[in-house]
Amino acid sequence: MIIIALTGSIGMGKTTTAGLFEAQGVPVFDADACVHALYKEDTRLIAQIADAFPGAVKKDRVDRDVLAALLRKNPKAYKTLEALVHPLVQEKRAAWLSAQKKQGKKFVLLDIPLLFESGGKKTGADVIVVVSAPPACQRRRVLQRPGMSAEKFEAILARQMPDAEKRKRADFIIDTGNGIEIARAQVNKVIAALQARPGTV
Repeated sequence: MIIIALTGSIGMGKTTTAGLFEAQGVPVFDADACVHALYKEDTRLIAQIADAFPGAVKKDRVDRDVLAALLRKNPKAYKTLEALVHPLVQEKRAAWLSAQKKQGKKFVLLDIPLLFESGGKKTGADVIVVVSAPPACQRRRVLQRPGMSAEKFEAILARQMPDAEKRKRADFIIDTGNGIEIARAQVNKVIAALQARPGTV
């Protein structure tokens, strides 16, 4: 089973690209969705976040907007949060990968926004795909999001590895700056290249 890790900076079109892989029958593990579920359902984690980030838990759930605001005020606290959340995500991912392998899947995709920033080697990925787009396109997409501001955008970018560096570390690059059909063609090329690898049935 080939494990594909998909990553890319904010606004690059990563979620859409993951959907293009999924449309070709590649199962997707969404790290962000996993974290959001943990924020709603994992009572132990919720209690730990309540202790570490006063005010971030409301009605027995993590309020992501409040948590994000607290982190913007104190970026060093990201390490505290990551120490709580990352081991749980890794556990969920390992169980998911095991289930996919038992089902005989040829390819699986791990959608991991902060792959490089959080230590990509821990994922066990065989292939890294980076989603990219021109800076002006990225900025326009992000600033169109509800509740987003230029200040928030810059704060997020400051935490992420530069796009140029991510591209250097990629096995494949999907450029989403020219529309979804061109991106879809690139995704299909990646899948075809992986299918052609020796040992892939």
